[in-house]
Amino acid sequence: MRHRHRDRFTVVGNHLAQHPDLSAAAVGLAVYIQSLPDGADVTVKRLTLRFREGEITVRRALNELVAAGYLERRRVSLGGGRFATRVIAYDRPGGRGGGAAAPPKRPESGAWAEVDADADAGAERVADADAAPEPRYVPEPEDVPDAVPEPDAEAEPTAPPLLEVTSPAAPSPPAVDLLTRLRTVDARLLLSWRDVQELAPGVEKWLGRGVGDEQVVRTLTAALPPGHVPIHHPARFLAYRLDAMLPPPLPVAAPRPAAPPPLITCDGCDRAIRSHDPDALCADCSRERAGATAVSVAVA
Repeated sequence: MRHRHRDRFTVVGNHLAQHPDLSAAAVGLAVYIQSLPDGADVTVKRLTLRFREGEITVRRALNELVAAGYLERRRVSLGGGRFATRVIAYDRPGGRGGGAAAPPKRPESGAWAEVDADADAGAERVADADAAPEPRYVPEPEDVPDAVPEPDAEAEPTAPPLLEVTSPAAPSPPAVDLLTRLRTVDARLLLSWRDVQELAPGVEKWLGRGVGDEQVVRTLTAALPPGHVPIHHPARFLAYRLDAMLPPPLPVAAPRPAAPPPLITCDGCDRAIRSHDPDALCADCSRERAGATAVSVAVA
């Protein structure tokens, strides 16, 4: 049953909705892009967060729209060796303006817009199936440098700030080295210096419980998501593993009992006795020798 919408609707041509060569994902993304206002973010990352399809599917659909003429990518120089990619969305392929169209201008709000030289400033946009559609400029998420203020001629020149001389950095502790080397195992585990400082105490706790460096690295990098799946927050990912998979401390070893004295032979009766003194006598020989010594003393 059809319904006549009076507000919050988008006019889509049948040349798009019934396109014979575009996939369903491409048609759906094109309709979604046409429903957005000028200056909206339509990068692959933003569309992946918006829809259930993965990054590869979204990228292929956008490439289909570029090949069909619904999207156009232009590389614009920002000066100073920097470039930005500008994406132009067309409501209908072939609607790219020729010489009659005015060059694109950048409004004060920061969103890219196409200004028609023949249109009134207050005229409303009317969707016409036969007329050439008005393209919309959507910038890729590349920062545009702020305008550099012109130097004031009357301002007094100031001396350049003195560079702070720092002593050579001390050797990094094992926990910091371990966290820094994780990106060599998987590039998705690249950590900032702040993340390394926050995660280092957790790694030191592992090392303090007798776990070796290689074992810690294997535990943190085992069973990672597939290579095409991004890890958006590697610091949170590693912090969870350091806390959830922390091994228990090793049990304290009981003290070993003292070893018994070695066996030696008594010099008086050749009886085996235990003593650390190699010249020790057994109890009987010790009494006999003590008695003989007392008798000799009494006779004397």
